[in-house]
Amino acid sequence: QVQLVESGGGLVQAGGSLRLSCAASGSIFSIKIMGFYRQAPGNERELVATITSGGSTNYADSVKGRFTISRDNAKNTVFLQMNSLKPEDTAVYYCNVHGRTLVRAEFASWGQGTQVTVSS
Repeated sequence: QVQLVESGGGLVQAGGSLRLSCAASGSIFSIKIMGFYRQAPGNERELVATITSGGSTNYADSVKGRFTISRDNAKNTVFLQMNSLKPEDTAVYYCNVHGRTLVRAEFASWGQGTQVTVSS
């Protein structure tokens, strides 16, 4: 059993910044990829950014240069620093983690989601 707890969402004006966190806990042996996705009303869930255990990152074109993903492997925690926020960044942001449990079974877990609202 793997649990994800997200924090850091909120309301911010355009041009502002927010930092999301997601901590994984439970029967974790290793974590391969951590990332954030988002879903705006009426839209499908889309990738925002991912980071591997080795530190390789991948970003959606719409957030490149504004968002930075990082992770603390010792604490099984991933962070998303969001700068220069735009109204179109408004969405529910979900953490996603892929790894292996203590019995070496693969897992893929989603966080509960955190609302990010950017006002114009």
